[in-house]
Amino acid sequence: MDHRHGLFISERPLSLKMENKASTGLPKATRETILKNEVITERKWVKLEETTYVDRLGKTRIWECIKRTTRKEGMPADGVAVIAVLQRTLHYDCIVLVKQFRPPMGGYCLEFPAGLIDENESPESAALRELEEETGFKGEVTECSPVLCLDPGLTNCTTYLVNVAINGDDPQNTRPKQKPEFVEVVSLPKNDLLQRIEELNAEENIVVDARLYSYALALKHATEKPLEVPFMKF
Repeated sequence: MDHRHGLFISERPLSLKMENKASTGLPKATRETILKNEVITERKWVKLEETTYVDRLGKTRIWECIKRTTRKEGMPADGVAVIAVLQRTLHYDCIVLVKQFRPPMGGYCLEFPAGLIDENESPESAALRELEEETGFKGEVTECSPVLCLDPGLTNCTTYLVNVAINGDDPQNTRPKQKPEFVEVVSLPKNDLLQRIEELNAEENIVVDARLYSYALALKHATEKPLEVPFMKF
């Protein structure tokens, strides 16, 4: 405090941020930039690429990644996954799932119905098509997510999550007919989804898709009673 003029003069450094920067000696952070993508090998469905990029500290690095060859120019996502809710009178709502053999996993996986988006096809249309092809059910889209990444440390594959309501009382859905697909349709109660998934996992030793397990876990937490924090005396 300068008592002569009644002004407060701080004795602290003018810029703590500048002081810290000077003391650490680190280079200024920049935004990461992709320099180039080189194809290492390519097959019918996927390709292996080597991506060269500059990190935040300006260092050039290399990253290996897998990409699909099926995504057309201008398409924002590769495919769709369908959260299909089967609704029937006097029945619990059920989530319609599929079980199929996945060679990369070396066994069977429990998943949402899913598939690739065809050229000039909307995610909503793709979801309804894939649902009918894999399960035989016909439904109505109620919600569609933005583009979502799947495993960003390995691949640029992206998807939409599409919510679909199935009227189980509709005659065309009472005995749905699948197109020839190597999948088994599994319907589990929505109100007990996580427990039923874990029981199925234990009985059949199947691998559960992360999106499905996350959805089931979220449903469980959404219906649980919040933890009560004990009153603390001071």
